[in-house]
Amino acid sequence: MPDTSQIKEHMDVISSDRKTVGKVDHLDGADKIKLTKKSSPDGQHHHFIPVSWVDHVDQHVHLNKSDADVTAHWQHGQQ
Repeated sequence: MPDTSQIKEHMDVISSDRKTVGKVDHLDGADKIKLTKKSSPDGQHHHFIPVSWVDHVDQHVHLNKSDADVTAHWQHGQQ
């Protein structure tokens, strides 16, 4: 499990196929990352991804899922 203390606001979240899927808004509890509305494809909703999808963290949050996998399975939040 990655060190979630390294995950900071506004870090880019990068899929395993090197596509930016969003920016970190904040950690939502110990097990979810909330992405910013602004980085959402529609610009209207937050999306949530599980911390278990994180492969590693450097200056970005790198996921172990492809872009298509992430967008097909992330959770949609309210406005």
